[in-house]
Amino acid sequence: MKTHVAAWMAIAIAVLSLSGAPSAQGTTKAKPAPRAANGKPDLSGIWIATGALRLMAGEAELAAARKSDIDEGRPTPRTEPPPYKPEAEKQRQYYLDRRGIDDPMARCLISGVPRISFRPLPFQIFQMPDQVVFLYETHHAFRVIPTDGRPHPEDVEPSYLGDSVARWDGDTLVVDVTAFNTKTWLIGVGTVHSEKLRVTERYTRDSYNTIRYQVTMDDPEVFTKPWKAEEIFRLRPGERIREYECIENNEDLLRIEKLLQNESVFKRPSN
Repeated sequence: MKTHVAAWMAIAIAVLSLSGAPSAQGTTKAKPAPRAANGKPDLSGIWIATGALRLMAGEAELAAARKSDIDEGRPTPRTEPPPYKPEAEKQRQYYLDRRGIDDPMARCLISGVPRISFRPLPFQIFQMPDQVVFLYETHHAFRVIPTDGRPHPEDVEPSYLGDSVARWDGDTLVVDVTAFNTKTWLIGVGTVHSEKLRVTERYTRDSYNTIRYQVTMDDPEVFTKPWKAEEIFRLRPGERIREYECIENNEDLLRIEKLLQNESVFKRPSN
């Protein structure tokens, strides 16, 4: 059995990518993405976010992945600053000041969308003619996403991962996600949202080894405009989804209890 300690503080700072774009000069051609029977790129495989490679595979593999992007002319992912309204930004700063001890992940609650895809654990995609299935090692979580054009069900209820339906836009799978509860953070510490959140994910397998991921988070209750982020998912040949039990050996809760006994930890540093 494989167990994991929730690495919530490290993940909170690891998921945001550096800005800037590599030159297209001197690029090499990557092995093309496989195709499904319907002619669309086949997203099937086991994947991990580039930003999570440092924790899962080490600095050398992270450096190699970024070099391959430069060599192949792949744009560097960009993540915009969160466009929070003043009250929501005040709430985010509150959680930041508390050093992230309120993070739902520290209590082994399911990470929502898109955060679950940035965790330093693999996830697997199974692509079928009328649906795509995501299996996440994190939290035993899964998503069954129809791609046959059906709408969201009328009886949908708020949940951690929301309700997803998808369609193809050329070679890109576009996933529309609604019906979220408010118990998750979006990307990093304190990135709160309301039940009005709507997430649009775009998965483009642009080579055999990579999926370009673009996500737009739209929440008129807390944002002044939609929030956009990008990542590159890497194929993990030979990897497999293993058993995950967050609560076993979870030392975060013990650390949190100790932090709560020291008020000085939560004081803003003086300028």
